[in-house]
Amino acid sequence: MALLEQAPKMIQLIHVSKRYDQRSALSDVSFEIGKGEFVLLMGPSGAGKSTLLRMLIGAEQPDEGQIFVHQKNVTTLRRSEIPYLRRKVGTVFQDFRLLPKKSVFDNVSLPLLVQGISSADIRRKVTEALRAVGVDHKRDQLPAGLSTGEQQRVCIARAIVNGPVVLLADEPTGNLDPALTSEIIELFKLINARGTTVVVATHDPLVMEQVNRRVLTLSQGTLLPERRVMG
Repeated sequence: MALLEQAPKMIQLIHVSKRYDQRSALSDVSFEIGKGEFVLLMGPSGAGKSTLLRMLIGAEQPDEGQIFVHQKNVTTLRRSEIPYLRRKVGTVFQDFRLLPKKSVFDNVSLPLLVQGISSADIRRKVTEALRAVGVDHKRDQLPAGLSTGEQQRVCIARAIVNGPVVLLADEPTGNLDPALTSEIIELFKLINARGTTVVVATHDPLVMEQVNRRVLTLSQGTLLPERRVMG
């Protein structure tokens, strides 16, 4: 694998392995992702994609190896330091994880509330994030009143409201039809164009067809030879 020589490293895995009850979830995985890259993490369900993303935010620890995100060694961070890491890393999930009794505005504001940010700054940042994903007009609605695509856009707004340097998306189009999948991937491209490093984990071939980027492929926890989608 050719290592990046120009872009500063934003993510680096060095001989990372993870096991659950003697089952190997990841086996000796090493790669680098440079600042501002858009990378697809491909592989079928159970390949180890979600485990890898969880380790990038400190939700899981590897049994072997080291992980660096934004020049921080995630494997040696104290528990009290992990929330500060997560302010720099936005996450988007397949199952949305929106609070059903909170409005769109309140759902997106949650990452800012826990930091004690002023009400004026929260209003400004949430408004900017909702406008960026095209759902500012839905700010007062509850999640149940949104379409599936709108719910995912709200999740993306919540992930970028802190201005993260890295955006991780775990099967973000798994619940979407092809048209909505295209809309969400185009949104990720726009976020990436503003300088955010984006990693999308997926097994959806439609995503691969739409994104001309680096592809990292996992198969039963092993990283296959790297390739690039051409289109």
